[in-house]
Amino acid sequence: MRWGLAVLTLVNLFNYLDRYVLAALGESLTRSPLHVTDTQFGVLASGFIVVYMLAAPLFGTLGDTRSRTRLIALGIFLWSLATALGGLAWGFASLLVARALVGVGEAAYGTIAPSLLADYYPRSHRGRVFSIFFAAIPIGSALGYVVGGQVDVHFGWRSAFFVAGVPGLALAALALRLPDPPRGVCDSEYVGERITAGAVRTAYAALLRNRPYVLTVLGYAAYTFALGGMAVFLPKFLIRVRALPEGPATLWSGISLAATGFLGTFAGGWIGDRLLPLTRQAYLWISGVATLVAAPIAFLALASGTPAVYWTGIVVAEILLFTSTGPINSAIVNAVAPGIRATAMAASIFTIHVLGDVPSPTVVGAISDASSLARAVLILPVAVLVSGAIWTYAAWCGEVTGRAAVA
Repeated sequence: MRWGLAVLTLVNLFNYLDRYVLAALGESLTRSPLHVTDTQFGVLASGFIVVYMLAAPLFGTLGDTRSRTRLIALGIFLWSLATALGGLAWGFASLLVARALVGVGEAAYGTIAPSLLADYYPRSHRGRVFSIFFAAIPIGSALGYVVGGQVDVHFGWRSAFFVAGVPGLALAALALRLPDPPRGVCDSEYVGERITAGAVRTAYAALLRNRPYVLTVLGYAAYTFALGGMAVFLPKFLIRVRALPEGPATLWSGISLAATGFLGTFAGGWIGDRLLPLTRQAYLWISGVATLVAAPIAFLALASGTPAVYWTGIVVAEILLFTSTGPINSAIVNAVAPGIRATAMAASIFTIHVLGDVPSPTVVGAISDASSLARAVLILPVAVLVSGAIWTYAAWCGEVTGRAAVA
């Protein structure tokens, strides 16, 4: 199913390009007639995430009961159209509505695509497969920075939204041609299993009782808090605090994000799959240890004013943070039955966003307006540390439970 993986990965790239084009336009929006403050800029990012997480449970249920490829195509069309509409905004409120509508379309894709991928490949390959799929996150986010920043510099922020949104309209048609195999086809004990609309409450109750799943998602929420705030405010931080020009700031942010994300994501998936025969908790161990190491390095990168130190810190911290991307999503889908995977992803999306990047951009923006952006970003490495601690604890609990079961 390489074709399916290729298409879903390409779509995921544009998913994150559309999502993070906003981050490259922050200073231009502040200077524009819209006069967007740092707090309002944080609300724009949070507003998208609020709608995204609220729509996720609906699409999670639909993804476990209806055609997944049709729902994915619908989601791509909606978010691409909404991104382009952002270029027509006449005020803060209209821009907020446009960005919020992007969340509806991306909720369909984010909940359903991992479920479809899990039915394209067996458990033993999912670490690498999800690493390829999620490698599109840093590359797409980087392209959002670069494309948004460069188009903004030369043609204005409205054009940046148009350029980001239009390609996705064609990808929606491509997604309709993907196969939609029986659920659990690569997990023989679950072939064809799917939940009914009436069993949704039971499915969510089962997830709440699933301790490995709950711990993994809670760690993911702290991780998302850190990455959400960093993704939105890093270009602003480099421009305002480190005094870099807008063009180079967005360009080098994008280049470092793409390179480190590609390297870290692939390394994490490959290492996780290699270690899986040694321990079933390999994905959690990789994620927890890498994130714990990243926390002090991220703090140094944000606190130091020396270019060699903060750029080195940014690069190393990003590699370590992206190491967990493939493994942690593999851990989530492997922790639940195939028939409720879209529901599990929906619950994960809701939780990581309501506790993570819904509050973080607004919190960082509010602290920045009240004191300074240099101080505001220092809360983010703390969230990284919490994430690593939870994932390491979850891995340790899994090892203890596994040994007890064998005994």
